[in-house]
Amino acid sequence: MGTTQPIRNRKELQKFSTYYQTVKPHPRNYALIILGLNTALRISDLLQLQWFDVYDFYTQRFREHLLILEQKTGKQNYIALNKNAKNALRWYMDACFPQESDYLFCKNTDRQHPINRSQAYRIVKEAAAQTTNSRMVSCHSMRKTFGYHAWKQGAQPALLMGLFNHSSYDVTKRYLGIEQDEKDSVYLKIDL
Repeated sequence: MGTTQPIRNRKELQKFSTYYQTVKPHPRNYALIILGLNTALRISDLLQLQWFDVYDFYTQRFREHLLILEQKTGKQNYIALNKNAKNALRWYMDACFPQESDYLFCKNTDRQHPINRSQAYRIVKEAAAQTTNSRMVSCHSMRKTFGYHAWKQGAQPALLMGLFNHSSYDVTKRYLGIEQDEKDSVYLKIDL
């Protein structure tokens, strides 16, 4: 298969998600991966986030939700920020002391511009190369990993379809690599 895949193995996923926290500490890169895994946003949408999108500087608290206009679909999306996302953002915030209008995932030399997609790809690729057996991991794998594990934990297919803005469950199954998992399960359960 030549397409981007989700990270299916939980141990590899744990190592991947904490690579920039424990192995090669880098708060920005860690926050990028944690937000990518926990919000299911496309990398283009993640890179456009600014600090005021995730943090209320007036109340000095992280927001409960992100309100984002998706670049690809043009649709608004309202996404809850979970504890893991907020903890990663807190560590990052404590390290960089941002201003409201700074891009969340900014260049080291320029807070008024986000890193580009190529840099984000290199960040994800390095963590994946060091922690997973898969070479089919890219930025989009974070979105697919969210969906795959949500499905494995019992998220309803219709909910995942809506979350990803897919037109059918078949599209969602192909997107997450669920079809092959379901086929493998049948083969492995048969004991003739």
